Amino acid sequence: MYQRSLFDIVMDCGQQVGTLTREMHSEAELFASANTLRAVEAQLLIMSHTLGNFTAQLHDRLLQVDWNGWAVLHDKLRRGIQPRREEIWYAIHGLVPQTMGLLKDLRQRHPDWFAVGF
Repeated sequence: MYQRSLFDIVMDCGQQVGTLTREMHSEAELFASANTLRAVEAQLLIMSHTLGNFTAQLHDRLLQVDWNGWAVLHDKLRRGIQPRREEIWYAIHGLVPQTMGLLKDLRQRHPDWFAVGF
């Protein structure tokens, strides 16, 4: 159940990031919109924090995830470190879609790991 809860949180946050940035045509547009940027950063903070709580078993099965990238992003967001523009842009276009795709694939291959009763 724990892994399923973490999976659901990550996927929900990733979908929210996608929804918030779908209409953005450029990096400049995102960073010019303070409200959207704040909402995106909030979702990325939750997502990065949740990924930090993944079990060792999931880490071992998700070797292609850029765990260091997520850790750097989490640290910058949690502590309010600026600048973080590159990390945010990389997360939106790299970390989020890659991680979500790898998690979906893992869940398809091992659905029992994400079962509510596991």
